[in-house]
Amino acid sequence: MTQSDMDRILPARKPEWLKAKSMSGEAALGVRSLMQGLSLYTVCEEAGCPNCGECFGRKSAAFLIMGSICTRNCRFCQVSKGRPQPLDPEEPANLAEAVAKLGLRHVVVTSVTRDDLADGGAGHFADVIQSIRSRCQTQPPIIEVLIPDFQGNPDALATVVAAHPDVLNHNIETVPLLYPEVRPAADYRRSLAVLEQAYQLNPDLAIKSGLMVGLGETAAEIYQVMADLREHHCGMLTIGQYLAPSRSHLPVREYIHPDMFAAYREKALQLGFAAVASGPLVRSSYMAEQLYQT
Repeated sequence: MTQSDMDRILPARKPEWLKAKSMSGEAALGVRSLMQGLSLYTVCEEAGCPNCGECFGRKSAAFLIMGSICTRNCRFCQVSKGRPQPLDPEEPANLAEAVAKLGLRHVVVTSVTRDDLADGGAGHFADVIQSIRSRCQTQPPIIEVLIPDFQGNPDALATVVAAHPDVLNHNIETVPLLYPEVRPAADYRRSLAVLEQAYQLNPDLAIKSGLMVGLGETAAEIYQVMADLREHHCGMLTIGQYLAPSRSHLPVREYIHPDMFAAYREKALQLGFAAVASGPLVRSSYMAEQLYQT
């Protein structure tokens, strides 16, 4: 057996703490039907989130805009890679309609990475934010955007911030040493700069980021990333277990025990994060409304 073969072997059976609720129930099916009817995608399904059933069951979803095909090839991600389709000009209005029909109080909007677009899709993000604001004037929801790095384009980031989302999330994902393996087209310092620049553009904006663990990082490396995030004005943090979508993706190196997630949360709070969600099944948008209200 080669080292490559050994690397693909996942740890033995998943522990009990990684069991999630299944996709079932009338409310969950209703959310899925609404999305399909409006030609919308959710990152919940496209990325294989383990909380999909639970969130759909309480009429919560993270919208995935700009199609379902990403221009990058991050080895941890289930979203399809390739040549994306042109942007759908009806998407902002359709998404706003879904938000209104679901009666959402907290909306999470993310996207595939669109390095093929001059602004990385920043203008489309802004259109979506503005459409939600226009459609939901009676009960305006909190709008959270989970953005790519826009290849470090400051004008693109400024376009999103100028649309006035309530929360701006950009995931750091992992520790610097693992970037070449986990996020080969991304850059650790560039991602930190996105968070810093967003704060400089609007100091009142809630800045959020997220980490995956179980990829071979050490606790000391995670603590250093936390410190780096705080230095760049990140005030909200999510930490969750990496789960390999398939054997063609990066293997899980370790299933992190819930006690360690509790320790990570305590350390993050000590460093000054205002809100922290840390647990095996935590994802960037999981319980986003509750985290924002913390």
